[in-house]
Amino acid sequence: MTNTEFKIPEMTESFEALLNEQFGENNITGSVVKGTIIRLTPDFAIVDVGLKSEGRIPMREFGQNPELKIGDQVEVYVDRYEDKDGNIVLSREKARREEAWHDLEKCLNSGERVNGIIFGRVKGGFTVDLNGAIAFLPGSQIDIRPIRDITPLMGISQPFQILKMDKVRGNIVVSRRVVLEETRAEARAELIDTLKEGSVLDGVVKNITDYGAFIDLGGVDGLLHVTDISWKRINHPSEVLSVGQTVKVQVIKFNEDNQRISLGMKQLENDPWAEVAGKYQVGEVYNGKVTNITDYGAFVELEDGIEGLVHVSEMSWTRKNVHPGKIVSTSQEVEVKVLEVDADKRRISLGIKQCTPNPWAAYIEEHPVGSVIEGKIKNITEFGLFIGLSDEIDGMIHLSDISWDKSGEEAVKDYTKGQDIEAKIIDVDVEKERISLGIKQLSEDTVSAAFEGLKKGETVKATVIDNDDKGVNVEVNGLKAYIKKADLSRDKASQNPDNFKAGDVVEAKITSVDKKNSKIGLSIKALEIDEEKKALEEYSNSSNGSTLGDVLGEALKKNA
Repeated sequence: MTNTEFKIPEMTESFEALLNEQFGENNITGSVVKGTIIRLTPDFAIVDVGLKSEGRIPMREFGQNPELKIGDQVEVYVDRYEDKDGNIVLSREKARREEAWHDLEKCLNSGERVNGIIFGRVKGGFTVDLNGAIAFLPGSQIDIRPIRDITPLMGISQPFQILKMDKVRGNIVVSRRVVLEETRAEARAELIDTLKEGSVLDGVVKNITDYGAFIDLGGVDGLLHVTDISWKRINHPSEVLSVGQTVKVQVIKFNEDNQRISLGMKQLENDPWAEVAGKYQVGEVYNGKVTNITDYGAFVELEDGIEGLVHVSEMSWTRKNVHPGKIVSTSQEVEVKVLEVDADKRRISLGIKQCTPNPWAAYIEEHPVGSVIEGKIKNITEFGLFIGLSDEIDGMIHLSDISWDKSGEEAVKDYTKGQDIEAKIIDVDVEKERISLGIKQLSEDTVSAAFEGLKKGETVKATVIDNDDKGVNVEVNGLKAYIKKADLSRDKASQNPDNFKAGDVVEAKITSVDKKNSKIGLSIKALEIDEEKKALEEYSNSSNGSTLGDVLGEALKKNA
């Protein structure tokens, strides 16, 4: 027998054709129909959908621990025929999905919100279960503001807005942000209507700047200025606040015209300055912590919200012209004395040096005015010598207190830095922290005695010591003086310093007296001029027939 005689008939009728044969034009493949459970196995539910054969559905499609029994009616999706025997492939999941798509399309058209559960994360966003239909939630649509951790939002049922649906591609895009914005707008309107100064609200830190933080009050933002965060000093809001933090705030100002809201946190606490006057007494010593250091001093916190200023001048008895940062450091615990309290201006003046003995007072107690001390020259300046009296204290010798018989500028040249000298304490000012010393006070004041009887305008006899090109050095009553070349004679021809030899005695007029610097000014020329004036006066008053030449001659003889 050949193959042509016993040819196997080909299966020319498709499953679709067989289905059409039974239902005519009403092909239910791809449709959702009602079926009846006729048998249950551990893995499948056998369902009769009114066709020639039954279909089976995996038990897992009914969820965990499904409560099913024979005779229950369920909606199923007719997927396809599985084999030539006509077994039908049914799906409960696809039936639920079809049902869900149908409901979701109605919500999309009506703008109604739908409930869903975020259950997974994918590239660019998240997956949401909308009662069987899987939707995509873009990352930008999850909230009004960026969220670092969405874990608390996952696994819970919450409303979403459908943005787009494409059944052919099976795409659904939803938004949680749209729902929040609508809710936010409603809450904003309600909040604005009820908002008033003094209201206490809960808010979320939305943004932090150098000058404060913006707080989301639920649809409207308010500014929490850095000075209204806490009663204590805050350098930057980030020291206390963080983005996303929930805080309780009070409305301290509300402008209805521009809807600007000023908020405060410290206003919810008692003002610590209200009790300062009775709590911190002038002269008392307290412990505090350095919170801030500036060029002019350091701020010390006595308690939360209460700070006082230690001015740089009140930090050390002996360390002057030093930056406060070299005496104390931030966060250092220090002992301070209250110098002044002004609760109205919210100011407390503090002192650190006052908590230790005053070395100036202690030194003067041991070395009263008139005491002779020994010290080393630490510095030489244009106005005097600084002498080290101890490790912490210096005294000063003014130029005028170095020598009796020399000017300060001349006398200071006799000393060098590091030289050990003796001096006498001549004045003390503990408040100003000054000790005045003198070297010349160690010896008798011979200069004062020499100045007795020396008055400006009087004529004195001076002994020539030596001369130079510019004048002549002389001595008067033990005092050294210098007669300039121009003052040696009224006659220019006679103004030659070489005309004056050591030991010569000349008469001169005193033109100036400077006891402080031990100086006198002399002039022979001035004396000659005075003599001529006197001669003229005598001539004018003369009646004995003398000529002017006779009078002048007599005057010259006297001067000679």
